[in-house]
Amino acid sequence: MNKSNFFTAVLALLAAPVASAVVILAQPGTERTPIPAPAVAAPRPALISHVVLVTLKDPADAAELIADSDRLLATIPSVVAYACGTPPGTDRAGVDASFSVGVYLGFETEEGLQAYLDHAAHTTLVEAWRPRIESMRIFDIADPTP
Repeated sequence: MNKSNFFTAVLALLAAPVASAVVILAQPGTERTPIPAPAVAAPRPALISHVVLVTLKDPADAAELIADSDRLLATIPSVVAYACGTPPGTDRAGVDASFSVGVYLGFETEEGLQAYLDHAAHTTLVEAWRPRIESMRIFDIADPTP
């Protein structure tokens, strides 16, 4: 056997398992279902969530309430998560958009929530806006899940 034939034979022996695998994988019924990556849970922003849905007497005042909330509420030391805005305008069935402004605040403890409720910035905002508010719905949610 000459040198060229020897190398060709060695290459054929090395390539045979790869070629067989390609043929097997390409055959119908042998498709492999990819293994999904493990799901990563979304982080929880806080252990105590305080949600306030405000309906204003004049909905045109929403931007002003949001600005006041951003300035006063988001700076209270016990607040660890904060969001404030208006309904996004979706027309999905079952979504309640009957409020003017929604405020979300997160706290690590019930004491943190109480400190927020008692804080001068919070009480000042509530008192200043009370005459302009038609109604408020307030929800507190405890989520001890790590």
